[in-house]
Amino acid sequence: MTPAELAQLQLEAYNKGDIDLFVTAYSDTVELYDLKTGELTCKGSDQLYTKYADQFEKCPYLHCVLVSRVVCGNFVYDEEKVSGLLPRKVVHAVATYYVENGKIQKAWFAKE
Repeated sequence: MTPAELAQLQLEAYNKGDIDLFVTAYSDTVELYDLKTGELTCKGSDQLYTKYADQFEKCPYLHCVLVSRVVCGNFVYDEEKVSGLLPRKVVHAVATYYVENGKIQKAWFAKE
């Protein structure tokens, strides 16, 4: 899959709350970071599964709208509006995905 296709796959799985499909877009050694602090927030597919399965369960109305997408080589930059994460609030966010060997290897997230 191309970087854009992987970003789209995980976005659609996120919106469906389909944890099994969601995790398939990521490598077994994936690393997720908070872009503002540089903090590693998740490492490996097991942690990814646990983190997002919990989020999908706690936030049944979770939905992400893609505002814009830029693809530059192996990087995908998605601007997003996320609802259902916080009560009565839409969160403006940017996700950056680095793709290699047909999987998302690293991702950085910034939000308001």
